Amino acid sequence: MKDNVTARDPGQDWQSLSSRQVRANGIEMRVVEHGDGVPVVFCHGFPELGFSWRHQVFAFADAGFRTLTPDMRGYGGSSRPERVEDYDILTVCADLIGLLDATGIEDAIFVGHDWGASVVWQLARAYPDRVRAVAGLSVPATPRSSGPPVSILRSRLGDDFYMCWFQEPGVADQVLASDVRRTLLRDEVLSARSYLETEAAEPPLPPWLTPAEFDYYVRTFTATGFTGGLNYYRNLDRSWERTAHLADTKIAQPSLFIAGSADPVIRFTPLAKMPAVLTDLRGSIILEGAGHWIQQQRPREVNAALIDFAREIA
Repeated sequence: MKDNVTARDPGQDWQSLSSRQVRANGIEMRVVEHGDGVPVVFCHGFPELGFSWRHQVFAFADAGFRTLTPDMRGYGGSSRPERVEDYDILTVCADLIGLLDATGIEDAIFVGHDWGASVVWQLARAYPDRVRAVAGLSVPATPRSSGPPVSILRSRLGDDFYMCWFQEPGVADQVLASDVRRTLLRDEVLSARSYLETEAAEPPLPPWLTPAEFDYYVRTFTATGFTGGLNYYRNLDRSWERTAHLADTKIAQPSLFIAGSADPVIRFTPLAKMPAVLTDLRGSIILEGAGHWIQQQRPREVNAALIDFAREIA
């Protein structure tokens, strides 16, 4: 790894950590715990796993924190309910509260990336007493949209936009699962056309991902498919409906945002509106040249920023 914090091999060391199944909100969550101290919960996005936080878990434990890293609902070793309706954002938030309850934790610092960021932002609104502080990577906190999100996305970005293409159950699922390696190697794809195009050769591994780490992802998604993660997108409108009561709720907890300057998400999700939502924003850090998979691509800088932030809170 070119930007690792220590000489350890995070991918290998992660697999040496013990995990357990935690009953939370009616499902089983596979959770890796490491370290001791103020609890920090890491929430991954799509298509990722708790493994995506392998660099952060060890750095935080070394810094004196207790880390809890689940495979989120629908992923990896956690339950994968069949109903699309079981993946709306308040249900996923309730999973995390169930995790705290099951582990005897009153409140925690929550860190999320991609969909995990959307979840922890909403968690801070819905359960303010259980969220000590919150950090989001790649996906900023934004005010509630003026209408159902999918209609807005279709009108602005078209049916080819990947979030719109994901809406029909079974369609993207089959395409993504037909070649798991190629799906996982497609970097920063924003259209259905890009997913459907056939390339002559398999894209190379990015420099921040070792063959062994990539194989971990391939084995897991070959076994589980992508439907669980896609169902988060299929609940965009339902989540919008279910969170109407939180429309005017600000996030008052200490907060932090980190993204890469080359992350396409920040092109269509405006950062300027974050201060309208986050009343105690401690920093908005843009790492020059970094892409979407920021905590894996630039772990040294991400860890430094997150640990400094967590120490302020602890």
